[in-house]
Amino acid sequence: MVQKYISECEIQGKKITVETGYLAKQSDSSVLVSSGDNKVLVTVVSSKQESDKDFFPLTIEYQERFYSVGRVPGGFFKREGRPSNEAILNARLIDRPIRPCFPENYRADTQIVATILSSDGLFPLEILSGIGASTALHISHIPFNGPVAFLKVSLVKEEWVLNPQEELSEPSDMDLIVAGTSKGLLMVEGFAQFVSEEKALSTLKFAHESMRPIFDMQEDLRKKTGSKAKREVKALEGDSEMSKKVEDLILGDLEKALSETDKVKRYGIFDEIKEKLLENFSEEEELVKKAMSVFEDLKYQKAREKIINKTQRIDGRKMDEVRPITCEVDILPRAHGSALFTRGETQVLGALTLGTGDDEKIIDNLWNSNRKKFFLHYNFPPFCVGETGRMGGQSRREIGHGFLAEKALKAVIPSHETFPYTIRLVSEVLESNGSSSMGTVCSGMMALMAGGVPVKDQIAGIAMGLIKEGDKLVVLSDILGDEDHLGDMDFKVAGSQKGITALQMDIKIDSIDFDTIEKALQQALKGRQYILSEMQKSISSARPETSDHAPKIETLKIHPDKIREVIGSGGKTINSITEETGVKIDIEDDGTLFISSVNKEGLLKAKKIIEGICEEVEEGKIYEGVVTGIKDFGAFVEILPKTSGLLHISQISHKRIAQVSDVLKEGDKVKVKVLNVEGNGRIRLSAKAIEEKSLQN
Repeated sequence: MVQKYISECEIQGKKITVETGYLAKQSDSSVLVSSGDNKVLVTVVSSKQESDKDFFPLTIEYQERFYSVGRVPGGFFKREGRPSNEAILNARLIDRPIRPCFPENYRADTQIVATILSSDGLFPLEILSGIGASTALHISHIPFNGPVAFLKVSLVKEEWVLNPQEELSEPSDMDLIVAGTSKGLLMVEGFAQFVSEEKALSTLKFAHESMRPIFDMQEDLRKKTGSKAKREVKALEGDSEMSKKVEDLILGDLEKALSETDKVKRYGIFDEIKEKLLENFSEEEELVKKAMSVFEDLKYQKAREKIINKTQRIDGRKMDEVRPITCEVDILPRAHGSALFTRGETQVLGALTLGTGDDEKIIDNLWNSNRKKFFLHYNFPPFCVGETGRMGGQSRREIGHGFLAEKALKAVIPSHETFPYTIRLVSEVLESNGSSSMGTVCSGMMALMAGGVPVKDQIAGIAMGLIKEGDKLVVLSDILGDEDHLGDMDFKVAGSQKGITALQMDIKIDSIDFDTIEKALQQALKGRQYILSEMQKSISSARPETSDHAPKIETLKIHPDKIREVIGSGGKTINSITEETGVKIDIEDDGTLFISSVNKEGLLKAKKIIEGICEEVEEGKIYEGVVTGIKDFGAFVEILPKTSGLLHISQISHKRIAQVSDVLKEGDKVKVKVLNVEGNGRIRLSAKAIEEKSLQN
């Protein structure tokens, strides 16, 4: 008989329920997490055999199902395809706080799959998925140092809203996704509108305090299901004799490498050490493997000791010192804006392209299709770290880094009404040794200003690190790649002088306290201010004009009833305008027109034609028209584009005229006054009335 176990909690009036025991029973553990009409199934399977890999092979999959919102997928095949960027980002959000909660030496292949079964858009699905992943692991026999709670917190009019629906009624000043254990935080991912460090810290504290019901719910379900004993994890077998041999052989070279400030030279020494180990332990493959493992452990240990005990960083900097920075703009002649940002051995090229409405990025998510007017693409080729590798297609890491930089910069992008362009930034990472995502923020910021985008403020980004041994703790500014690998925290902060626009924090230890977070935020502010000052030496404000190579855009607002006239029957009118002037015209339902062209003369000409089409004829107003037709009874005169009136033979002149063709012919320009506009739209014109006025004057 199937036994269903249920536990629940409430967060700010919203109930969350976790159930287990009746779905996906062949997995090692599964839970159904619900809130209202939102339901996510999370399954976990962990291999019974240990992997021979030297890392923990954990994979997280996040599956969106269109039936969950009552929609049929688009495309030819009408079924879900590769994961969307949003699905990949949500999988990463689950992975980052879950991964450090496994025992360090656990090596079994483990897969967590979150499948969206139902959604009404009123609860963030990534939060339910994260809670489900933690709960499934916590109630299982799989080793896991949980539970972990996930929360989304938004700051709306100085009030904190937990787990808000997708579209808030009021714009928020900050949106954070926070995960942690009862001891402290493990992960932060969020974006803000220039929020102060103090406000960000108080929001994180509030989020952690609000997690208690989620911890209790997971503990309650574990008790109800019988508190399964966790699998035994074999301790890593040490070989003291091998360790001593390796240490005696390479310690001097290792100390030399860790004192080398240049990454290429440092890694050259590391390669020499590996060659030495191969020469000395080549008789058995297993011995080589053990020797290499000892080398990696020794490198990790000695580098950390040097920082924590001697306050000496690998490249010789002070703990709060930022590497040397050089900046340059306008290095790409045909891009609409470009900048090169170099910080130490991290170098990022930012390229800006300005487009029109046709260039907007279409996003087809579970709920609807929408368009992005600003987006950033991040490229991390293997050559940037001196390696070879597969090219083509974005990795999950590239998608995540690009998303962070895009959200950080979005806070400074002007409104579409102010700057009616589609804005695309591309980040080309040319060298990487620590935080290319924050380098992307810096190069992107300068490229925007160089391209004449009227940004709201200037921002920069910096990555912070942490080394913690017992009671000793050191916070590092602008971390190197090696410091990221050997450290306990990767904390990225982007923002202006006024406040923060993006936060991303990942912890590799069991948690981090708020005093350390506060110290990291303040140290990041100092570093950010320095980086901004260096950037401003190359470009201090947005240029007043866009590039000559960028399209120029004019915005017109017409009455929605006039849209049909601008388009014309079968698109005849709008096509004739575009052919005549070479412009591109985008029309929105509310009557907003965007006319774009690289040729300014063509743009102004198209604008004048459209204004003429939409202009209303005024009685008593004088127009200079063009004769378009001659009849016995008068002439037809076009006074506005596509708008003509009758100039009767009696209204041409005070002099007697035998035939209209005696004084007028097609193509003649003539000044006429509108006598009246009849109810049926007929327009009566007079040239004689202008003569009378001239005589009077």
